[in-house]
Amino acid sequence: MLALAACHEGAGDTDRAPRDRAFPRADRPVAKVVSTQWAPEETRDKQGEAQIVMDEAEIAPGMTVADIGAGEGYYTVRLAARVGPKGRVLAQDIDHGALGRLGARIERERLTAVSITPGAPDDPRLPAKSFDRVFLIHMYHEIAEPYPFLWRLWPALKAGGSVVVVDADRPTDKHGTPAALLFCEFETAGFRLAAFRRKPQLSGYYAQFVPAGSGPPEPGRMRACPQGTGALTSTGDGKVGGL
Repeated sequence: MLALAACHEGAGDTDRAPRDRAFPRADRPVAKVVSTQWAPEETRDKQGEAQIVMDEAEIAPGMTVADIGAGEGYYTVRLAARVGPKGRVLAQDIDHGALGRLGARIERERLTAVSITPGAPDDPRLPAKSFDRVFLIHMYHEIAEPYPFLWRLWPALKAGGSVVVVDADRPTDKHGTPAALLFCEFETAGFRLAAFRRKPQLSGYYAQFVPAGSGPPEPGRMRACPQGTGALTSTGDGKVGGL
């Protein structure tokens, strides 16, 4: 495994954390974080965004959900209402200012089912076998190290758990992720596509992934997906072609 890992390391890896050098470097630009709020909450609610995503993800009372890149808490508070007092929502972000504001909101709205925790750019820092769903909403294109990030996320899912991604189908440096590239990166990290819908109300698409196999792949065997991966077509009913 060490020999395989060494294949990914080189002179150009000195800007990466040592723990990430066993993984391939993402072959794509990364969008800069410009806001901790993707759009005003009133606008998102008028479009029915959260309800659409939670319905697609089959969020139900009693579930445990992680909201990664929670920001100001748009999904966090709505997930808390959906899972109810017997469910749990973990809100995570790498922006400590956003977490502070979200913490104040949670206290103000008395959301006892919600907890918050800081994450890392290459690691969601989630406890193993703990979540029915993990949400990555309009933030996947900001992940600079997608392969170690997804690899470390894999063990956090319960049996039957899945990862939900909402993003725009455009280049990553334009604050989106081409759908075919998303599929490839998740597959490389040990996931299988379970659902895909284009949703104008979400200003992009809805994708859902489940773990494939009994564990994530060895980092040294992973290969980066070219940023030009794929033409992709979709009928809008979940059927995907052109890969």
